[in-house]
Amino acid sequence: MTSTATTAGAPTGADVDVVLIGGGIMSATLGTLLQQLEPSWSIRIYERLDDVAQESSNPWNNAGTGHAALCELNYTPERKDGSIDISKAVAINEQFEISRELWQHLLATGRLKDDSFLSRTPHMTFVRGEKNVDYLRRRYETLRVHPLFRDLEYSTDRATVGRWAPLLTSERDADEPIAATRATSGTDVDFGNLTRQLVDGLVAHGAELKLQHEVKSLKRTKDGRWRLRVKDRSWNARTRTSTVTAKFVFVGAGGGALPLLQSAGIPEIKGFGGFPISGEFLRTDNPELVAQHHAKVYGKADVGAPPMSVPHLDTRVVDGKTYLMFGPYAGFSPKYLKKGKYLGLITSLRANNVTSMLGAGLKNLDLTQYLVGQLMAAPETKFQALQQFMPTAHPKDWEKLTAGQRVQVIKRDADGKGVLQFGTEIVTGAEGSIAGLLGASPGASTAASAMVDLLERCFPWRFTKWRAELASLMPSLDGVPADASTIDAAGTAIPETPYLHADGVLDAAVYESQADSRI
Repeated sequence: MTSTATTAGAPTGADVDVVLIGGGIMSATLGTLLQQLEPSWSIRIYERLDDVAQESSNPWNNAGTGHAALCELNYTPERKDGSIDISKAVAINEQFEISRELWQHLLATGRLKDDSFLSRTPHMTFVRGEKNVDYLRRRYETLRVHPLFRDLEYSTDRATVGRWAPLLTSERDADEPIAATRATSGTDVDFGNLTRQLVDGLVAHGAELKLQHEVKSLKRTKDGRWRLRVKDRSWNARTRTSTVTAKFVFVGAGGGALPLLQSAGIPEIKGFGGFPISGEFLRTDNPELVAQHHAKVYGKADVGAPPMSVPHLDTRVVDGKTYLMFGPYAGFSPKYLKKGKYLGLITSLRANNVTSMLGAGLKNLDLTQYLVGQLMAAPETKFQALQQFMPTAHPKDWEKLTAGQRVQVIKRDADGKGVLQFGTEIVTGAEGSIAGLLGASPGASTAASAMVDLLERCFPWRFTKWRAELASLMPSLDGVPADASTIDAAGTAIPETPYLHADGVLDAAVYESQADSRI
């Protein structure tokens, strides 16, 4: 699908204020915020492929979950004493609300043409076995006392779970203990659609979009700007290689961000590495099956599995059509991008990150064992994972899809040893003229808060002036709950959230006293 945005404006070699590398959701979000804050700044987007949102932001390269910690068990780990830690779940839920507020503002002001990228889809967690049922009950009881999760439902009743999601209980062993939670305010997000709309809005307000242009290297100039060497990948390029200088550069190139930040030579990237993980999904558009399932149902990850490999059976709405999708099945490819080079992992190795990579590998032997097991598993064995969710599943109804590449962050810990991180990491140059985003889930769902964080770190001298404008776009940044009447497309409004003590107890007084420091 081709973006309606067009390339316009100054010659390629002209100076610009901001260069965004990569045409995904992160670049689109940051560019939109900057246009709102500084409409006179010139912005140019470089995308190496022939359209935006073709890598991780493409709807079939990700799960499309509006990550709000409503169903993802990896955001609510169990402590040694058996209690449930919900601090990460609260943080992610708050971050997703900030994204929803930004989208609603852009819809109200016409920067987004419609809300077709967002579908209200219940989020469920489904577990089997007495131990898992007990854990889910304790998770539910801990979450439901928090205002953000007060609408969460829980049931061990087979008939109730069957009403929520019939495919989960049809022909299931009646003696098998099961439990589920449901949050009807969950969402399915077509991040490809959203990205295209954001980029179209950027171009309509003066930004330039350069498709089939690949940034090959970055070099700091004597006057503090960045000189980018850009390759025109189009078949009829008049000039194959050119340069452009920019005052500020954001590297939002997904798996391609690490080598570009390494090319820039900033000391802050030293020690960072990346471990690529590929994946596969199963998909069906069988109307009979699609009609029986309207939810995103997350289960429990296998031992050693990365968080992004938590199995889930999802309703997906893409380009107005509804599908069911199951997965992901983990795999391995040395590529850093789905449409990238096979030498991605090898060429990212540096003297300053080899020890980090090796150290992280030794610490995560269970992950290696899990990946090997997934790669060696027979197709029928993999399909059994779906049948654990949906006992009536039949191979004839499902097709296989290859998901996007995810590059998990490897960095040095406080002891200088390598550690594998599951999440996102913003890397900024000391002077704030360059920044990049590394990592994966919950990524796209928290794009707005991540980019606000980036703005504060890169433009501290301007951020005080910007703060009021940002809060008008996203009221939760200042602790002001959204008006429920203004966010019908995004679901029920989420109220202001007090901070948590380490034991999970709410403290509204602390929350109010720290209102000025919450951005």
